[in-house]
Parts: sequence; C-alpha cells; structure tokens
Amino acid sequence: MQYGICNLSIVPLRLEPTDTSELVSQVLYGDYFKVLEQRKSWSKIRLGFDNYEGWIDNKQYVEISEEQYQTLHLETPILSKDLVEFVEDKEKQLYAIPLGASLNGLSILGHTHDGNVFRDLKPKSNILETAFMYINSPYLWGGKTPFGIDCSGFTQMVYKLNGYKLLRDASQQATQGEPLSFIEESEPGDLAFFDNSEGQIVHVGIIMKDNYIIHAHGKVRIDRLDHSGIYNHERRMHTHKLRVIKKVI
Repeated sequence: MQYGICNLSIVPLRLEPTDTSELVSQVLYGDYFKVLEQRKSWSKIRLGFDNYEGWIDNKQYVEISEEQYQTLHLETPILSKDLVEFVEDKEKQLYAIPLGASLNGLSILGHTHDGNVFRDLKPKSNILETAFMYINSPYLWGGKTPFGIDCSGFTQMVYKLNGYKLLRDASQQATQGEPLSFIEESEPGDLAFFDNSEGQIVHVGIIMKDNYIIHAHGKVRIDRLDHSGIYNHERRMHTHKLRVIKKVI
C-alpha cells in the first residue's frame, strides 16, 4: 500500500483517470490518502478524512510513508482559517491555500505557515458563524471551497472547521446522526435533507433560526424552510422537498 499527501492548493478528484472526467470532489492542500491503484499518470486514492475515492493526477501529490499517514490520521486537524492564506517552502516560494486546508503535514512537506488556524471542537453555536463565511460562494459540483462548492461539500467543510466529521455526499451524511420528527424540534446547526422524485437524497443544508436554511443552490444562499421543503422567495416556489432533519452534534 502506498500513501500520499496533497502539496498544492486545490486538486480535482475525478471519477475516471482523465482530465475530462467528472469532478466528484476536491483534494485540498494537506489532505492525506491511501493510494489504491497507480497508473502512469493517475492514481486512484481513498481520502483519510472521509474514505472518499477518486482519481488524482500523479503530478499533484507527494508520497509519504505509512507511519506519516498514521500520524496524520491520529492527530487533531489543524485547518487554515482565512479565505486565502499562503505557505512557504524552503526556497521561499509561496503556495496559496484555501479556507479549510489542512496544516498537519507542514513538516512533512517542508513548508511553514504563520496564519490563523482552526483546531479542536467548537460549540454547536459556532456552526452558523462558520457557514456565513461561505455566503454567496458559487455552486460547483464536487467543490469544497469558497471559490466553488456543492451542497454536501458546504456542510462537510463547515462541520470540519468546527472539529466534526461528516461524510462527503448528502446521501452519506443522511446516515449520520439522530432523526427528528418535526422542524420545531431542530436547533440551529442541525442538518436538513431533501430528496428527488425517486426518493433519493440529493440535497442538504444547515438549519438556522426562525425557519430559515443556509445551503448551496446556485450559490450559498439563505431561504425559508417549512414542512414541505425549501421555499425560494425570489422564484416564489419550493425548490427542494424535505425528507428528514438530523441532529448530528
């Protein structure tokens, strides 16, 4: 088994080993992983944080030892706190890193960083404060940063920045936590899940006070939430059908 760590800002994780393949997620600076299969130009990887799998370009990561992987896996995550920060290598070259990039591997990569960081568990009341850092970020299928993010990438990163682990896709996140029977039982920071006409969970958002929800749909936005689902006041219609509300923390 081989292991690796991302040494660049934001790297695409693709469904198939080709540059034209679907973007299924992103690997941020400092994310570590197992290499499941390696080809001439591509590697299939499994991310250490959430076990998500996909293909990454071999030029966009460096190999690490199993011992280094295990150390990273056991450590409390240290994450970049600002929209954009920089790390510096031994040659004084700068690398831009996005909000939520992992800094646990700095010594492995030979980089230094002197910016602000998130670490340790935060109270549930901090979830919405973090969520607002992504407000108006454009929607991007597979995205995980303020420069492009999808609905489950948004909830995963907000929870991650507060010290909590969510899986990657909305349908996976819906398997976590305790279901609630009514919106009235929910608290700010709980998750609401929405399904399509086939009953598949395809969307997720973070519940706010007074029957509002913040979620990624076109952009990270705030809409009304009722027992039917999400009501978009601009379009004057419901855009998502409510399936279940979950208390994850």
